[in-house]
Amino acid sequence: MDRQQEFVLRTIEERDVRFVRLWFTDVVGSLKSVALAPAEVEGAFSEGLGFDGSSIEGLSRISESDMLLKPDPSTFQILPWRGEDEPTSRMFCDVLTPDQEPAAGDPRHVLRRQLDQAAEMGFTVYTHPEVEFYLLDSEQPDAHGQLHPADRAGYFDHLTGSVSQDLRRHTVNMLEAVGISVEFSHNEVGPGQNEIDLRYADALTMADNIMTFRTIVKEVALQHGKFATFMPKPFSEHPGSAMHTHFSLFEGDSNAFYAPNAEFNLSTTARQFIAGVLLHAPEITAVTNQFVNSYKRLWGGGEAPSHVSWGHNNRSALMRVPLYKPTKGGSARIEFRGIDSAANPYLAYAAVIGAGLKGIREGYELGEAVTEDVWALTTAERKALGINPLPGTLHEALRQMEESELVAEILGEQLFEIFLRNKRQEWDAYRVNVSPFEVSQYLGAV
Repeated sequence: MDRQQEFVLRTIEERDVRFVRLWFTDVVGSLKSVALAPAEVEGAFSEGLGFDGSSIEGLSRISESDMLLKPDPSTFQILPWRGEDEPTSRMFCDVLTPDQEPAAGDPRHVLRRQLDQAAEMGFTVYTHPEVEFYLLDSEQPDAHGQLHPADRAGYFDHLTGSVSQDLRRHTVNMLEAVGISVEFSHNEVGPGQNEIDLRYADALTMADNIMTFRTIVKEVALQHGKFATFMPKPFSEHPGSAMHTHFSLFEGDSNAFYAPNAEFNLSTTARQFIAGVLLHAPEITAVTNQFVNSYKRLWGGGEAPSHVSWGHNNRSALMRVPLYKPTKGGSARIEFRGIDSAANPYLAYAAVIGAGLKGIREGYELGEAVTEDVWALTTAERKALGINPLPGTLHEALRQMEESELVAEILGEQLFEIFLRNKRQEWDAYRVNVSPFEVSQYLGAV
């Protein structure tokens, strides 16, 4: 037994932890959980906990239903919102086959595989997400079918007695209680819309942190009598919720993206990484924007990037190069603005990292940065500049994904096929649904 496992067992005994929740996700990133008795934790460390993997979307086929959950002791945390009367903890798990091999359908393993490839190239991948969400008075629409934001604050507004302000403070305290560092938080552009930025961490830790973050935000909202949603576009008239993520590659203690005398201080490695992500962006869009509603955000305005471009300090670009601290090499990074807040963080990060690493391996050339406001350009102007659109619907995104050898390689054959099947079912259900818009628009007109 290693030291981390010993620490977990000792903490469970000393804190009188009554329940140990084992966490993992399905293919779309829904959090799954099973509560383990403290006496069974040591056995789970050594042998894993058996369960029916075929009942979890994407994990296994019916003929391969026996799976194991192997808790990762480095992720052990007491859950502060459960209180001290019956302390509850959690650990993220790796999903294994009965032969103790990684399960092909485990999203956490998909990300780890890309990080292993990065490590073979000499890189450690760090990420820093800006996570947006809406805070609503209720999960249920009113009698007129309308959702109501919890406040009317706008970007960076400071409202005395604001429920959003109280919720963010409460959320940050809980995040820090489970070891997740926060850089800052604020009201976003939409009424009831909030953003909390997590301090950078290695990509696997950050994906775990995002899953914990979503859970904490929802728990705190309920405690305040409100409802939090990470739905990409809950309001037609207000901006959608994104998860803009900053990526950087380090070689030991050195930032591989930094070159002090180059344009925008970008190294050749950084330029190749950007080129890889941009070239393959349409192929990975179904992963980074996985729901029908995601495309209402991408094409609904509100600073969402709907075209493939990059630039410095250009928020209309899909890939942005921030220069907040241009002389500080450690802060060199790129910001990918295409991921929405409802993405499976393991798969979304794996897709972006995989595309970027391919650009480095194959020496992709990066085109000129775009200085124009991409949203303000005409279709002809964008075409002349070589700025291509992202997929306009989930259906279009799936068609581009299914032809991608890269995405199949990143996800693995089994998860690739299951993801496509899951999303085709979603699209089929959506395209035959008659919406309130259609009823109001056409019922009396024809």
